[in-house]
Amino acid sequence: MTSLHQAALHTVLYTDVFDYPLRVEEITRYLIGQRGAQPQVQRALDALVGAGRLSVVEGYYMLPGRESTAAVRRERRRVAKTLWPTALAYGQKLAALPFVKMVAVTGALAADNVEADADIDYLVVTEVGRLWLARLLVIGLVRRAALRDNVELCPNYFVTERALHMTDKSLFAARELAQMVPVAGEATYRRMMAENRWLLDWLPNAHGMPARTPLPLAAPRPFPFSEALLRSRLGSWAEQWEMGRKIRKFRAQAGSNVEANFSADWCKGHFGGHGQRIMEAYDLRLNRYAPTMPLTHRDVMPNERHA
Repeated sequence: MTSLHQAALHTVLYTDVFDYPLRVEEITRYLIGQRGAQPQVQRALDALVGAGRLSVVEGYYMLPGRESTAAVRRERRRVAKTLWPTALAYGQKLAALPFVKMVAVTGALAADNVEADADIDYLVVTEVGRLWLARLLVIGLVRRAALRDNVELCPNYFVTERALHMTDKSLFAARELAQMVPVAGEATYRRMMAENRWLLDWLPNAHGMPARTPLPLAAPRPFPFSEALLRSRLGSWAEQWEMGRKIRKFRAQAGSNVEANFSADWCKGHFGGHGQRIMEAYDLRLNRYAPTMPLTHRDVMPNERHA
């Protein structure tokens, strides 16, 4: 079995954690640890199906015995289609708030893999020195969306423009970054991707924006009066006050969870240890379905050529 066959199998194993079978074009984009054109990937998939290592249903590739996930994916894609207009509309509203430089949809919706009660996850990039005020304004809009439109927005990751380089270089982080869908702030999005080229060590084919990105992207709009007020000494004091009280609260909530992290330059509200659970579930699948293929998040770490 070639390295391309291994990479294709690993890619399907990873998304099986999410009950998420893949089409050939998706396997090609998110191919783990190998480059390969779509015709090459298709030949590898055909061989894996022929050998009984994978199944295919209606163009979706999954593990044998997991054929029912094709119907799960179709239903989740249908739900996602109903959520995207709301996600884009509120993403643009978030981008219009003071100090917001970029907004991207992340998580399950970015992959069109959502259930009926799903919320909408966002990553928000802010101006340096105003992350916590920007977050306060964003949370105000989140509460308004919940009350007025019964929409659950979940902006759980904030970073400033000087903290675009991610310190977590796991496969999970690479996949989340590569599949996030920018809604506004194209220049900042491109900077963020340029500063995280390490993800190409995990996903060498994941160049450019995901296919579902709405183009052209909206541009963040300035609020001259309110921004001028919040840029004053009073605004600086308010930033420090809001940062201090929220960091104390969030650190108490986070406990020993290393995925949640807070500072002047980031607010990573990942309280549930989601990434760690995903990688543990992926390891279980590797050990069961590909025990002789040692390409795991522990054994192969990104090298420094894209650092």
